Amino acid sequence: MELRVLQYFLAVTQEQSISGAAEFLHLSQPTLSRQLKDMEDELGKQLLIRGNRKVTLTEEGMILRKRAEEIMELVRKTEREISLSDEMIAGDIYIGAGETDGIRLLAQAAQKLQYDYPMIHFHIISGDSTTVTEQLDKGLIDFGLLFGKIDTTKYEFLNVPFKDTWGVLMRRDSPLALKQSITAEDLQDKPLILSRQAFQNQDFQTFFQCDKEKLNIVATYNLLFNGSIMVEEGMGYAICFDKIIHTSDNSNLCFKPIEPKLEATMNIVWKKYQILTKAAEKFLLKLQEIISQTK
Repeated sequence: MELRVLQYFLAVTQEQSISGAAEFLHLSQPTLSRQLKDMEDELGKQLLIRGNRKVTLTEEGMILRKRAEEIMELVRKTEREISLSDEMIAGDIYIGAGETDGIRLLAQAAQKLQYDYPMIHFHIISGDSTTVTEQLDKGLIDFGLLFGKIDTTKYEFLNVPFKDTWGVLMRRDSPLALKQSITAEDLQDKPLILSRQAFQNQDFQTFFQCDKEKLNIVATYNLLFNGSIMVEEGMGYAICFDKIIHTSDNSNLCFKPIEPKLEATMNIVWKKYQILTKAAEKFLLKLQEIISQTK
C-alpha cells in the first residue's frame, strides 16, 4: 500500500465525496475512483459506501482512517527530524501525560531549554496511561509521563522526584466535607466517580479491600476536568490527584486526602533502543540536571 494512496483515502474521508476529494487533489474523478478500488481489492475489504451525494466509511474503513492518520503523522514527524541541520538544535518534542501537578517539572525543564534553544517546541498530549503507552509504542510521541511500575523490557525511564497524593474531590456542602481525611469505609455507600483505569492500580484494590463491583461507581472519567463537573452537578465523589482542580475558598469544591495516605510515583519514559533527536536528547539532559538539583 502506497503512502500516496493513503493520502487519497484520507482526502475522501475529509471531503466525504470522491468528486470533492478529486478536485482537492487535482485528480480526475475516474483516476481517484480507480485508485480507491485497487486499494479495496488489495486489502480484500470494502472501505467506502458510495452514495449519491457522499461516501461513508465501513467499519474496516474507519479502522484504516485511524491508522492512516497515525502513519501520516509519523511520516511528517520523521521528515521534520531528518530535514533539520546538523548544526541546529531545533525541532518538536512530543510528551504524553496524564493530569498531574508533576507536569510543572517538565515545564521547568522545557522553559530552561528554550532559553538556550528557542527553536525547540514542546507539545503536551493529554491521555491516560493506556493512551500514552500506545502513542509511545507507535512512535507518535518522544516521552511519556507514567505512574507506577514501568515495563523495563520495553522502556527506559527516569524517576521524577515528585509524588501525587490521592484523595476525594467533593462539593463543599457534602457530608464528608467536614472530615480532614477520607477512609474506604466513608466511601462504601457513596456514589463514586473514578478514572477509567483506577482499579488497575493495586494500591486502590488494597485501599477499598473489595472488588469494584461492590462499590457504587456511578461514572468514570478520562480527564478530571470532566469529572469535576460531574461532582459540581451533584453526581458523586471523584477519586483523583490533588492540585489538579482549583479548590480555593472561592470554589464550590474541596479536596480531602485518602487515609491511610496513598501516593503515586511517576517516571518519564521512552522506548528502549529509540534514537532520540538532538532536541529530545537535550531535553532529557536538562531533566536530569533539574532532578539532580531537587534531590
